[in-house]
Amino acid sequence: MESTPANKTFEPGFCDLRKVNILMLGGAKRVSMGRMLIEAGRRMGLDVCLFSYELQKMVPVAEIATVVEGKKWKDPALFEHLESTIKDYGINILLPFVDPAVEIAIRFCEEHPQVWTPGSNAEMTGKMFDKVKSDSVFRSLGAKVPLSPARDGYVGEVIAKPRCGSASQGILYLGYEEYKKLAETAEASEYLFQQYISPRTEYTVDCYVARNGEVICAVPRVRLETQGGEASVTQTVENREIEESAARLLNGLKMTGPITIQYLQKKDGCGPMMVMEINPRLGGGAVCSVHAGANLPEYILKDYLGQTPGKAVWRPGVRICRYMQEVVFDGLTGFPLYQ
Repeated sequence: MESTPANKTFEPGFCDLRKVNILMLGGAKRVSMGRMLIEAGRRMGLDVCLFSYELQKMVPVAEIATVVEGKKWKDPALFEHLESTIKDYGINILLPFVDPAVEIAIRFCEEHPQVWTPGSNAEMTGKMFDKVKSDSVFRSLGAKVPLSPARDGYVGEVIAKPRCGSASQGILYLGYEEYKKLAETAEASEYLFQQYISPRTEYTVDCYVARNGEVICAVPRVRLETQGGEASVTQTVENREIEESAARLLNGLKMTGPITIQYLQKKDGCGPMMVMEINPRLGGGAVCSVHAGANLPEYILKDYLGQTPGKAVWRPGVRICRYMQEVVFDGLTGFPLYQ
C-alpha cells in the first residue's frame, strides 16, 4: 500500500501496513458494525482485527473480537491500563462507542500519537455531553433549538433533561407551575429546561467529517421503533433541510470523525427543524446508513491511512429491523461456544 497513516512513522520490516488493530471502547453489542469494519478492511486490502475494551468478557462482541477486561471510565488507573493494553495488542485505532469514552479517546491519542482516533477537538466534544453547554453552542452557531423558559420567555409544558444524562434516563415532564417551583431550587442547575413539543417527529442524522474538515455524509433517518433508547427499526429519509442544517452545524463545531445529530420537528411539519443533541460517535443505528451507501467504516479506515474519503452517495428508503440473537459462552472459561 502506498499510503501510510498520518502522524505515524514506520520502519521497514517492523510493522505490517496491511494489518490494522482496532480497540473498540464500549463496543459490547456492536457486532454488526464490527463486521462492517472487518469487511471494509477486506475490500481495501487490510487485515482488520478487532478488540473491545469492556468490564467483563462475556459480551456479544466476543463473537468477532478479542475482549479485554478493562477499567471503568472514571477509574484513575484507566489511562495507564489503556496504555499497556494498546502496547500488548499493537492497537492502531481507538474507536469509542459510548459517550464517556469519546473524550477519553481523543485526549489519550493527543498524548500518545502512535495510536489514532477519528474524533478531535476534546474541548468541544466535552461540551456536547453537557446539554446546557451544548444548547448554548447550538444557539451561537445559529441553529434552531426548542424554546427555553428562562432565555426565550417560553410559557407552557416543559421537558427537563439531566444536563449530563443519556438514553432518555431521568427526564421529567412538567407543567409550567411545576417548572417554576423546580427552577427555584438548587437542583435546577442539573437540568436543561426546554419547550415540550408533542406530537413530534424525531430524526437521527449519521454524519462523518474527515480529518481535513470536509463533511463526507449527513444521512437522516427516522426511528420507527426503539428499545432501551436505541433504534430497533429505523429508515433513511431524504430531507434537504436537515442535510443542509447538519452541514452548517458541523462546519461550525470544528469536530471530526463519526458524529450523530438528533433533530425534532412538530408532527404536522409546521415550524422549524430543531437540534436536540449531538453525540460525537457512531450511533447505535448507524448501520442503517451504511446499508444505504454511507460506508462509515470505510471512511474511518481511509481517514486513518491519510486518504480523504469521497462524498457519500446513499439511498433514502433503506430500512433495518433488528432482532435479538444469542451468543453462547462457557461460564467457566468466559469463551464463546461456537456451534
